[in-house]
Amino acid sequence: MKKLSITNDFKSIVLNDTKLIDVRAPIEYEKGAMLNSINLPILSNEERHIIGICYKEKGNDEATRLGYKLVSGNIKAERVNSWVNCLKNDPNTMIYCFRGGSRSTIAQNWIYEATGQDMVKLDGGYKAFRNYLIESLNPKNINSMPLVLTGYTGSGKTILLNKLSNAIDLEGLANHRGSTFGHFITPQPTQINFENNLAYGVIKHEARNYKYMILEDESKNIGKSFIPKDFYNHFQGGDVVFLDCTLEERVENILEEYVVKGQRNHFDVLKDKSLALENWLNDMLASMERVQSKIGGDRMKLLIEELKAAYKDQISTNRFDRHRNWIELFLNNYYDPMYKHSLDKTNRNIIFRGNSKEVTEFLESLE
Repeated sequence: MKKLSITNDFKSIVLNDTKLIDVRAPIEYEKGAMLNSINLPILSNEERHIIGICYKEKGNDEATRLGYKLVSGNIKAERVNSWVNCLKNDPNTMIYCFRGGSRSTIAQNWIYEATGQDMVKLDGGYKAFRNYLIESLNPKNINSMPLVLTGYTGSGKTILLNKLSNAIDLEGLANHRGSTFGHFITPQPTQINFENNLAYGVIKHEARNYKYMILEDESKNIGKSFIPKDFYNHFQGGDVVFLDCTLEERVENILEEYVVKGQRNHFDVLKDKSLALENWLNDMLASMERVQSKIGGDRMKLLIEELKAAYKDQISTNRFDRHRNWIELFLNNYYDPMYKHSLDKTNRNIIFRGNSKEVTEFLESLE
């Protein structure tokens, strides 16, 4: 048998957005996988379970023989064909299993037998690649200096960040807007996938030799996604740029992001307008109720009444205008006091302060 190719050049895989075939079982893939990967398993969950029992009871040789028996005939042909089709679509596609052992080696050999083509296998598999990604988040491997963009809720920080080539959008990677109402109807990534995707972003950023890495001011967690401790401490130690914005502008930003786009997001998933609007309202009410202890019962009652009134008005008029009332109340009674308290306690070095245009121009001058 021809000696087939392996690689541990994980950096090139990241920088080139190389397509990957993950031949682990679906249950493994769902816990965490690599960006740009597709799960085309050599063993189903059930087959993996059966072979695992055989391995414990009878050893490796018997388990291997059972594996070849379970994945044979039409089952084998279908799985090989799925891998071959990926290779046809992109000849640079690579393959991996957990440790780069028997599963990816067998799959690699079967592909070669079927096509005569050499699909590159990841040396050390998922585990080695994952270790490389995690190590890339270690501050000692990050040369650019962190610069933190902060400002009151609704200032448009994420919008501004997405205009900059040297910024990393943590909220985008977490699929969460980092606030009480921040979740989307679509799920957040697993913690492993959040870390993997963040590492991809950091590696690409470092490859461009930027002087600064610009990130939005975040808490340790964004929804259910936790920022790795050392990386979090690293960027929290950076200088700060403060984005100023009027209350009126912030209300408009929140109206657009959380009401207009929020309802559209629900509709895109649910495909039914009435169901989407009802689901959106219930989500907003649940989010409000989670912070009731910090706002107080009477204020929360008023906020809920205003939200329900705005929703009812929107249904009858097809206009969003009244939503501004509860948004402003929520800013004044929850977000702003909380942020001001946090700001008063900090001694971080604010190196620039200005409106959106001024801050954008300042940050662009640093690229």
